[in-house]
Amino acid sequence: MNKSELIKTLAERKGLHVDESAKIVGAFMDAIKEALLQGDRVEIRGFGSFKLKSYKGYQGRNPKTGDMVEVQPKNLPFFRPGKELKEYINS
Repeated sequence: MNKSELIKTLAERKGLHVDESAKIVGAFMDAIKEALLQGDRVEIRGFGSFKLKSYKGYQGRNPKTGDMVEVQPKNLPFFRPGKELKEYINS
């Protein structure tokens, strides 16, 4: 399921106009992104949690040329599914 399918499903299940559903989904995603930028952890009970993981820089190798390259430090979002989601998927 992609973002547009999520918007369409929300509109159908709740009887909303697609534009209104798009605003709701957009606001939800923006709130998660802003919280992560501020260094907060986002937890949605029964679904899972999002947090940022920091990775240090390191020396890497370009697989095509074999040249050594410097990989910059970075932050990447990480999702951990909740217990209820795991049980739902595996039942």
